[in-house]
Amino acid sequence: MNAQPTNKNTNNTTQQTQEIDLMALLGALIDRKYFIAAITAAFMFVGVVYAVFSTPVYQATAMLQVEDGGASVPGFDDMAGMFESTSAAVTEIELLKSRSIIGEAVDSLKLDVTVEPKLFPLIGSRSFRKFTPLEEGDLAEPSFWANSYAWGGESINVFRFDVPRSAIDKTFTLIALENNSIALLNENGDQIQTGKVGQELTNGEFTLTVRSLNARPGTEFLLTRQDRLNTILDLQTAISASEKGKDSGIINLSLQHTIPSYAEKVLDKVAAIYVRRNVERNSAEAQKSLEFLEVQLPEIKKQLEFAEQRFNNYQIKRQSINITLETQGVLEQVVKLETKLQELNLKRLELGRKFKKNHPMYQGIIEQISAVESQKAELVGQVGSLPETQQELLRLKRDVEVSNEIYTMLLSKTQELDIVRAGTVGNVRLIDYAEVNTSKPVKPKKALIVIMATMLGGMLAVAIVLVQKAINKGVEDPNEIEALGIPVYASVPYSDNQDKLTSFTSKVRKNKVVKPKSILALDNPADLAIEALRSLRTSLHFAMMEAKNNIIAISGPSPGVGKSFISVNLASVLAQSGQKVLIIDADMRKGYLQTQFGIEANDGLSDYLSGRLNLNQVTKPTKVEGLSVITRGQIPPNPSELLMHSNFSKLVEEVSAAYDIVIIDTPPILAVTDPAIVSAHTGTTLLVARFGQNHVREIALTRDRFEQNGIDVKGLVFNGVLKKASNAYGYYGNYNYEYKSDN
Repeated sequence: MNAQPTNKNTNNTTQQTQEIDLMALLGALIDRKYFIAAITAAFMFVGVVYAVFSTPVYQATAMLQVEDGGASVPGFDDMAGMFESTSAAVTEIELLKSRSIIGEAVDSLKLDVTVEPKLFPLIGSRSFRKFTPLEEGDLAEPSFWANSYAWGGESINVFRFDVPRSAIDKTFTLIALENNSIALLNENGDQIQTGKVGQELTNGEFTLTVRSLNARPGTEFLLTRQDRLNTILDLQTAISASEKGKDSGIINLSLQHTIPSYAEKVLDKVAAIYVRRNVERNSAEAQKSLEFLEVQLPEIKKQLEFAEQRFNNYQIKRQSINITLETQGVLEQVVKLETKLQELNLKRLELGRKFKKNHPMYQGIIEQISAVESQKAELVGQVGSLPETQQELLRLKRDVEVSNEIYTMLLSKTQELDIVRAGTVGNVRLIDYAEVNTSKPVKPKKALIVIMATMLGGMLAVAIVLVQKAINKGVEDPNEIEALGIPVYASVPYSDNQDKLTSFTSKVRKNKVVKPKSILALDNPADLAIEALRSLRTSLHFAMMEAKNNIIAISGPSPGVGKSFISVNLASVLAQSGQKVLIIDADMRKGYLQTQFGIEANDGLSDYLSGRLNLNQVTKPTKVEGLSVITRGQIPPNPSELLMHSNFSKLVEEVSAAYDIVIIDTPPILAVTDPAIVSAHTGTTLLVARFGQNHVREIALTRDRFEQNGIDVKGLVFNGVLKKASNAYGYYGNYNYEYKSDN
């Protein structure tokens, strides 16, 4: 029965811990809200600047229609059907973006030669775009006396730019000169060519032709001959082609570029080449057949002329012998068979280009040819019964008639194929030519850029804060210290006036009297930090009852934790309570208590330990009644050895008997061993740790370092506590309230 409540309590504790962690993260963000706001504002500003000065990108769009089949010429449907072809939109898209078509566009428009005006950094691009010429040829006035840059209105037309292979993709500088002249410089600034606009300039493997130029003398242009293949590949990537809807046959083309006219020109050229290639592809079969017939026609014509010549010569020789009616009938049948046989042979050649010899259609033609040849052989056999003169006349007349029929048939076929080829329109039509909406660039999306930059800045700032919180393991909760077994006697809140006492300057020189700094306990006795020290005074009163003497050693893990602040103000608070107090600066390396009281550092502890001065000579009164101070003295070469001298034991005995409370301010224990030597003579040892600065393991190591020397650390003062949202619910140090008189 007890298990269930125990689990419930455990779950509640876990849940509470998780809630505290989430609140701590939220509090960390709230604490750094100004940092987050500053980073976010900086990114937003950068986004605005980028959106304003970035070069706009425009998009040219065009539309094509892919039909199911090519159109036929009226009256030749049967013949044109032999050459019809269908093409899916996906296939046409791949053909459209092929290297063959893109490469022809690159060569035609010379896209592998890029030339652009040299613009002033950052603002030059915007100035160039925003310039509006009132008349043709107007140029913008240069700013900042930068005459070599283009500021608006400059233009150039490079017709030809040939370079050696080693100079491909390298940038050359073209400079406009006086009297419509130009000069070409390489990357090193060496002049390669010079001449007039419109002339072909040649120098070795370099050839340059500039058709037109509009620029001030001295204006520079950047000229590059790019690799042809890379230009083609880049253009393939830049051109977007997609089918609008499934199986619609409508292809949308688009190309983005900073120059609208460039995008339109390139897209129109690619579309025109693609449509022309499509027509050529659809008329390829007719073209091949036409080429074959154009080769055969001259040969057939020669055969016809030769047959006519032989027939005429034979008639003259035989004195115009005529063919009998019987022979005429055989001749007509033979001519028909010869003509049909020639047609079948032409069809056999055509099918031979399309099918293999074992194909059924090809075999069918072979069988038809065999049947016609059999009929022809039978008729020729009948001619053998005729007289010899009639047989010869029949053969000659047959040759004339057959050649004439074949020539007429081929001539007719040629004309028909020529009409079919010329009438082929392809299965692709250009619906919309390329056009750009210059009022609405597609990039950059200015509002989106500003929003994204702002969000990125905010997320980056939040990430930095969270990472810093994760990396910074400085203690912010006294409970973590008490978990080590070290009691926290007081949590001293951070005071704005605390910097006057703790942020001392390292420029204090030896034997130099500096302007006294105010002591918080005197300047503002109602400060929350001083109230916390009064609470520490009460705690020490009871803690020191069992101590071996009335001497308190104050140390810390590292420099900058506020030991001297605690020591001086605690001593002042004790003295204000009517006790006789002495504070000793045992940091003979970098001690600076003298700066708090406006006295010299000389004639102090080191002078007493070395035997040069006695106690009365090194003890100095302060402006606080009942409080005396022993400064560090001259900086000795061996502070640790002086503290181990018997004179220090003698000093402890003397001051313990002469004062109610003695506070010794020592250096950091993790830096030097002096605090361990001093604490061996004191009855009470206190540590001072800084809020958010000292790690838990650092404090544990400090405690261990004292215990290794047989010194028991009485407790710890948690100094510089800040009221932060990240730990508002995590430690009791926040619950310090100001409570003073209204007067």
